[in-house]
Amino acid sequence: MSRPSLTERISLTKKAREEKQRARRRRVVSKRDGMRYEVDGESLLCFCSNDYLGLAQHFTVSSAFQDAAARLGTGSGASHLVCGHFSEHDALEREVAEWLGYPSALLFSSGYQANLAVAQAFLGEGDVSIQDRLNHASLIDAARLAGASLRRYPHVDAEGALRQLRGNPEGAAMVVTDGVFSMEGDVAPVRALALIARVQHATFVVDDAHGVGILGTDGRGTVAAAGLGLNEVPLQVVTLGKALGGEGALVLGDQAHIEHLKQNARPYIYTTASAPASAAASRVALQLARRESWRRERVFANLARLRQGLLGAGFELPGSDSAIQSIPCGSDEIALAMSAALEAQGIWVSAIRPPTVPENSARLRVTLSALHSDADIDSLIAALRWSRDAVGTGYRAE
Repeated sequence: MSRPSLTERISLTKKAREEKQRARRRRVVSKRDGMRYEVDGESLLCFCSNDYLGLAQHFTVSSAFQDAAARLGTGSGASHLVCGHFSEHDALEREVAEWLGYPSALLFSSGYQANLAVAQAFLGEGDVSIQDRLNHASLIDAARLAGASLRRYPHVDAEGALRQLRGNPEGAAMVVTDGVFSMEGDVAPVRALALIARVQHATFVVDDAHGVGILGTDGRGTVAAAGLGLNEVPLQVVTLGKALGGEGALVLGDQAHIEHLKQNARPYIYTTASAPASAAASRVALQLARRESWRRERVFANLARLRQGLLGAGFELPGSDSAIQSIPCGSDEIALAMSAALEAQGIWVSAIRPPTVPENSARLRVTLSALHSDADIDSLIAALRWSRDAVGTGYRAE
């Protein structure tokens, strides 16, 4: 028997992808001004960016990046444990930990790396990772990297998590959930999950990528909004690339957990540290997010306006009180046609299809920013109504 041909595998995979209309393409952004993007030479009003607070282009944030780059260079030059850990990295760790009420924090180059690190450093063969079925892909991959058993419970079903824990009593256990689910926009039942984890002697981990900066008092996220902290959620993952408009992520915990990560997490040990200028920019973005509450207020005003308009127009919307609003389309074909029809009207909303979401649940994922005006929201509502009606009668954009 001959070995499988990777070239043949690539060809078959491509064919299957194209038959299902699931080929993805990168769009080239050449310029942006607020939520107005120049994409492949076309000006579009963007409703698919995770820059919820509008900080990615803030003058003060950009200036901090430029000043730090002038002093410290554009790259760190090494991993954190060699010579790549700069004062800006160190200050960012301290400031985020203080903001969220945790003793310590560890900075990673991306949220994906942070999630891989948590599972790999703490779990191994014979252990179990109990996860929401709609968790982010990085959390699922993390359990696999660790060699732990992955057990998934129905979406936001705390009792399902309890059943999985009771059914897997051997070895160390982690209960892991998104805080705000990236495709649904709904919030995990963190209080119930925290209680279950404590009773079952499991470690509770919350990846709050889409909650921190938006939800709770001072924008401190899902965990704080539920009245929880270190005692209930020993490990929390916070990304900088969403509401804070930058890049990278931090894992928060007590000093013992964070030191263990520092000494054992392969995604931390063997990765070049992010640019110190990026950390400097994130520190300023954090200060703005904490000080300028109007940004969160604006997001929620946009949310209320959008939901009222769409529900009044007969759209069925899942329950979501976050900056992420999911508009179900069902089939890949309809989602693609709706996205194309929106673009024909100058609106950029991506069609989300499997495997990013489960089969038969393709949707438009609308994200809201503090930079969107009332007029922008009204334009989106009108464009969605027109696109729905046009696609329903067979319209397909050229």
